Amino acid sequence: MKAPALLGNARLPRWLLPAGWPERDGVPVLAHIALEAGRVQSVRPASGPGEPHPEAWDLAGTLVLPGFVDAHTHLDKAFTLPRMKKVQPGLLGAIDAMLADRVHWSPADVHERAARGLQWAWECGTTQLRTHVDWWEPDTVPLAWPVMAELAQEWAGRVRLEQVSLIKLPLFEDAAQALRLARQVKATGPHALLGGFVHSTNWSENALRNLLVAAQACDLDVDLHVDEELNASAAGLQATARILREIGFEGRVVCGHVCALAAQPEAEAFATLDAVARAPITIVSLPATNLLLQDAVTGRTPRLRGLTLVKEARERGIPLLFASDNVQDPFCRLGSFDPVEALGTAALVAQLDDPFDDWSQALCRGDWLRRAPATAAPTLAGAKADLVLFTQADRHGWPSRSATRVVLREGRVTHGDAAPFLPR
Repeated sequence: MKAPALLGNARLPRWLLPAGWPERDGVPVLAHIALEAGRVQSVRPASGPGEPHPEAWDLAGTLVLPGFVDAHTHLDKAFTLPRMKKVQPGLLGAIDAMLADRVHWSPADVHERAARGLQWAWECGTTQLRTHVDWWEPDTVPLAWPVMAELAQEWAGRVRLEQVSLIKLPLFEDAAQALRLARQVKATGPHALLGGFVHSTNWSENALRNLLVAAQACDLDVDLHVDEELNASAAGLQATARILREIGFEGRVVCGHVCALAAQPEAEAFATLDAVARAPITIVSLPATNLLLQDAVTGRTPRLRGLTLVKEARERGIPLLFASDNVQDPFCRLGSFDPVEALGTAALVAQLDDPFDDWSQALCRGDWLRRAPATAAPTLAGAKADLVLFTQADRHGWPSRSATRVVLREGRVTHGDAAPFLPR
């Protein structure tokens, strides 16, 4: 199908519109999005009838978002649940089940499951996906690590795949070993990041410091699983912010989960968030997995929820993203590598106002994963025409009825039925 030259009467979210964009009855007017050579040439208000264009689509108010970034997934574990027996509830039970499943892993097995996940992500409109890879031994590169590097090459130009070494914190206790691990990650390529599992059961400030110092020495960005628990004494996030300041860390650090903030006294939690706001830290919230794993006991309705303090983080200007996390494995039996599902869960659990006009940026801001997040307002103009059109949703109920969509890659349809928009 030929790429359109103009997407007329598109409904863009408020966060993506420039200052001074006209409104009608308090609602931003629709937009005309001009496309050329696979990129967005311009975005202007659709305030008048304008000149008809033979290659224009009339979206008639259809919701439009840029392509998604799924900032935290586990492709190496995906789709393993069907071959498992009963899984004990909670995070540690899921870890035990995953360890037992490793006997089934081979390069071909991991490649097939991970490629299936990437295909699902591609179909839903994701342009960038970050996966964590379990790394258990200090002297052995995990089986899945080179598979992800191979997939990153295979999917180049379609989905940008980044890989993070999910290493147990105690393996960084020795500074020399920490540096050796960082160098191995660095050698993988620019799409690789150093990571670790930071939890009260393995807590060591010395090991965390060694991890961050080694990343600094190797010019690596960092992505951590931090305080994935409802233990009010968990100190991983607080210590990360402080150590980054002490060592003058120059990269970008992503802290995923940080559930313990929700269990801490407000004064303590807010002080930690104030420190995070002064550090090069992005927070990633994983609503589905944390709801399933936190306060999980067989036969008992959970009383506590695992979502972190997303509103309070945003109020402090902390970059915050929602992501899919685990998909159909012992950590989360649900999921489809569609980050819109994560936002739908968060919108209910966190009582988010204006999911489309405001919070949808928590699915789209890939700049929040880079070293220097944009200080200027984001814009479509000049960007690749990677867009998602929600053909059955409206701005009030979104992300309800969001499964039916049209996905454009460089202006061309790769998924969905665009026939209703075509010139007649």
